[in-house]
Amino acid sequence: MALTIKTEKLLPASPTQVMQMLTEQAEIEKWSGEETVFDAKVGGKVSLFGGWMNGEVKEISDSKLTYTWRTAEWLADVADSIVAFDLMKDGDQTKLILEHSNLPNEDEVKSHKQGWEDFFFTPLEDYLMVKYNAD
Repeated sequence: MALTIKTEKLLPASPTQVMQMLTEQAEIEKWSGEETVFDAKVGGKVSLFGGWMNGEVKEISDSKLTYTWRTAEWLADVADSIVAFDLMKDGDQTKLILEHSNLPNEDEVKSHKQGWEDFFFTPLEDYLMVKYNAD
């Protein structure tokens, strides 16, 4: 049974700036603090968190980003999951909608739900606050 996480975040930057944070390798490394590979084109390789996650870009535009997601711990018979981001302007901020689908079990849902907060959104929000809202 494949499972899905869906969440929304309001980020303190424009959709263009947020998309840069999601797709530019050097920026991802700055906010995540981890070695990253991100080839920002359909079919491009994605490797986040020092190689803990690997995938392939499936869709990329000004407001949408989708890639496959597979952790280093998953067994070979576990199907890749899919991460999709939708970005929408909300005043001077960006509403980001994340849908992480095809997770293999409830343990992975629980782990990833916490992981998205701890290792993705919190450092990204902190970085955006400093980069775009510094006095």
